[in-house]
Amino acid sequence: MLASYFPDMLKMIAVACVAGVVTAGMVSAQEPAAPGGGLEERLARLRSLEMPGGGTVTSVEHFDSATMEIPGKPPITNLPPRTVVKAELRPAEGSHIQVEIWLPDEPKWNGRLLGVGNGGAAGRINPGSLAWPTQGGYAAATTDMGTAPNSDSGVGNREVWRDFGYRATHLMTVLAKDAVRAYYGRGPEYSYFNGGSTGGQQAMQEAQRYPEDYDGIVANIPAHCRAPLHAYFLWNDQIFAKCPFTKEQEAAVIAAANEYLAAREVPVAAGKFVSDPRWDARDQEAVIALALKKDATLTPAHAEALRKLFAGPVQEGTGARIFGGLPPGSSLESSHGHLYLFKWVFGPEKKLADINFGADIDTYSAALGPWLNAENDDLSAFAKRGGKMIMMAGSVDSVVPCWASIDYYERVATREGGLEKAQEFLRFYLIPGMAHGGGPGMNKPPDMLAAVRAWREKGVAPYELIGRHAANGGEEWSMPVYPYPKKTAWDAATSTYKAVDGPRGGVEPVAEKFRPAATE
Repeated sequence: MLASYFPDMLKMIAVACVAGVVTAGMVSAQEPAAPGGGLEERLARLRSLEMPGGGTVTSVEHFDSATMEIPGKPPITNLPPRTVVKAELRPAEGSHIQVEIWLPDEPKWNGRLLGVGNGGAAGRINPGSLAWPTQGGYAAATTDMGTAPNSDSGVGNREVWRDFGYRATHLMTVLAKDAVRAYYGRGPEYSYFNGGSTGGQQAMQEAQRYPEDYDGIVANIPAHCRAPLHAYFLWNDQIFAKCPFTKEQEAAVIAAANEYLAAREVPVAAGKFVSDPRWDARDQEAVIALALKKDATLTPAHAEALRKLFAGPVQEGTGARIFGGLPPGSSLESSHGHLYLFKWVFGPEKKLADINFGADIDTYSAALGPWLNAENDDLSAFAKRGGKMIMMAGSVDSVVPCWASIDYYERVATREGGLEKAQEFLRFYLIPGMAHGGGPGMNKPPDMLAAVRAWREKGVAPYELIGRHAANGGEEWSMPVYPYPKKTAWDAATSTYKAVDGPRGGVEPVAEKFRPAATE
């Protein structure tokens, strides 16, 4: 799964995929003027920072070079002079968290701290994720979430579960604020967090567990219902193992969904992508029938597999909802894998094919849910201090389907006493045709970080935001999106877009037993 988002999904892909050893310019001998003393004095203060929970500062370097070379990747350019702090945190035996903080020199610093989310199982620091905010003037921080050198670090290690779930991000934030004060002689005027996928899980854990950490939060395509989400991956994986689909068969299934649901779409989307994936069993059967007509190689076994994929995982015996199913018009291939969490609970010896959706899912959910899930709908502490948060999900994202996010937003609204109260501090956007990075529809969604900043700092609540579709040599277009439950409609008389009221809910909630209460 991908990492943080800004300013578009291509940047999200870069954040998730950049790897390698970084080389930079030589340590500067200059001492740029800044509050709090000269450069050497400020570097010394950074080296002597106290580590929250224990640990050490491993490196403090100042760089003048505007270019950062990454072997095998295009160089990153237009970087300002900056100080890079690296640290290892060890809050408990079995915990090993890496943190990296970039501090642009004055006057480039915009007075703000940005926490940057990670992706997938994390396990490393991605320099690209820190480059773009530093280019924009932010002091920026990220963490490997304590899962280095790879996801196997979490096998049977509850301290890694805690770090990956929430602790690493919070301790990173505490350290980053201390570093900002040490370097600039003052704390950040505002602190923001921006993350997608696993970074979205981090974002929502921060709002729920540590409401004082950030003033504004962007949770893009958030994997917040984490343990149930990976059960969805396993459900799909077991289905595909028994009944694989070729690329051509997958294309027929996607085309069938786009065609069948075209009548519900605005002109730019009709037949090309699904902008609202909420559908029912009748729709699903119609799409399956149309897919079988489009590709004669699809068999009754494929039809039955599609029924299970679209229905989503439920528990054997009880029928309790574990997670939603594959969204219409989304990638089959992307909807499985990511099965490392089961190794964390059951060990590497147990075959994934042998994990059942009865007692095994109860064991798995009870073990990981309290640490990894960010499902607490009580955001009152975050709201009370003036915090603002934007959630965003893609309508054709099969990696982190939007179902749990829609349900979460509805639960927050219920707790707050109504949609209007919830929208005072939390807004949710369902982005038409967006997948987990790119997509057939809006592959360049609005800049949600800019939107949350304007909301928090200027009181301008986000409403109509403009996203785009861009393809090399292909069709390009833009369209507005509106906060849930508003939808984008087309006014044929005026040839313009407009906002209309959309349906509320429309998703089956994950059963409470698979969303156990959070634990410290």
